[in-house]
Amino acid sequence: MFSIPDPGSSNLGHVSRREWLRIGGIGLGGLSLASLAGLAPARASGAGGSFGRAKSVIVFGLLGGPPQHETWDPKPGAVREIRGEFGSIASRTPGLMVGELMPRTATLTDRIAVLRAMVTNDNSHSSSGYQMLTGIPHLPLGQENATPKPPNMSPSLGAMARYLIPDRGGLPSAITLPEHMWNDGNIPWPGQDAGDLGRRYDPWLIPCDPSAGSFAVPGLDLPEGVSLDRLVGRRSLRDRMASTLDALGQGGTIDQFDAHGRRAFDLISSGQSRKAFDIASEPDGVRDRYGRTRFGQSVLLARRLVEAGVSLVQVNWTRIPDKPNQGGWDTHAKHNELIKTLLMPMMDQAYSALLEDLESRGLLDETLVVWFGEFGRTPRFNAAGGRDHWGRVFSLALAGGGVRGGVVHGSSDRHGAEPMEGVVEPKDLIATIFHCLGFSPETVLRDQLGRPLPLSRGRVVEALV
Repeated sequence: MFSIPDPGSSNLGHVSRREWLRIGGIGLGGLSLASLAGLAPARASGAGGSFGRAKSVIVFGLLGGPPQHETWDPKPGAVREIRGEFGSIASRTPGLMVGELMPRTATLTDRIAVLRAMVTNDNSHSSSGYQMLTGIPHLPLGQENATPKPPNMSPSLGAMARYLIPDRGGLPSAITLPEHMWNDGNIPWPGQDAGDLGRRYDPWLIPCDPSAGSFAVPGLDLPEGVSLDRLVGRRSLRDRMASTLDALGQGGTIDQFDAHGRRAFDLISSGQSRKAFDIASEPDGVRDRYGRTRFGQSVLLARRLVEAGVSLVQVNWTRIPDKPNQGGWDTHAKHNELIKTLLMPMMDQAYSALLEDLESRGLLDETLVVWFGEFGRTPRFNAAGGRDHWGRVFSLALAGGGVRGGVVHGSSDRHGAEPMEGVVEPKDLIATIFHCLGFSPETVLRDQLGRPLPLSRGRVVEALV
């Protein structure tokens, strides 16, 4: 047994370290919700036009590196060794050709702006991914299996959103699902957390499979035998513990632990947040339209979360262990087979479903959707029939949320190997995303030591907004 002394007690100094560790172990019914964080400052007010048009962002993340040649930048005039075996088709935007394996997306390009000259100059998943997520080049470039550690501690896109936009409705303002980004061996990429801003601004990672028949978010339900009233009592106990530690001058030792507990409580006790995760309430036709896959249903869940008030949801492509290249976009072998039978059909279905669904609900104008990869693929095929990593030029797309549809910005050379004009770097992409959310690139964030960090060192891509 243990007791919690009153903050005004003269016996505060006699509580042993072991006792405090035992007290600190009290959770909300055994809950463990990852990366929940504290409140953020109020959102900046925006001017007219595209500035502040977006209320939410969905990052549609095709991790592994989607090919530019078979998606947004086909090269029909190039030799087969470069253009590949698939042709191109006309889109709804006059003059814009896209890969033939994205027929549904082709009908929606009047809502989409395409970037054909994205550049990281980095051919490694984890370090190029770090640059895409933070806007800051990794030190050094070309570092595969990089992990989150100094000096590469810039905050992620989601962390910056958490810093700037308050949580609401029992949900954090930034969520990542259905898993984190990782290299073989479950080595997490850097640039996925709050870094120098401090852990309280980490996006909430939800490991899940919304396509599973028994889908449930871990920790969302009350533990067996624990009523809501009892949970409230446990929170009162935690609050008293926090007050006692503050009186001892030791409050900082459990800041992160207490933040996790507060957010866990808010999530469980909020009907709005519980409803957001009830994907089974969606009509079968809607679920079928997104595709009954882990990725497709995660995209649908992202739509439900932005409806519930989450400001930024990042949906990461997940691996499929029994498929070549683990079912991902890192197509070093059997490129043509994989993009035809698995990758492009799943992408085209989920992406087009998201845009159409948002539009039918009147949400597309206020929801920015970012079609995202950490780099592209090589212009030429390798000996295994695959395309390798290519950060020298690749394509991205944005839709909704203040972005002008039917726009193509930038170009690559005739082989899709080098940028020709309209180069966009990750820092510019970050600046453009936050411009749509109502924050200028000059917005200042402060790290845990109070040092200023600019929101972005890039410039808004004016052609898109």
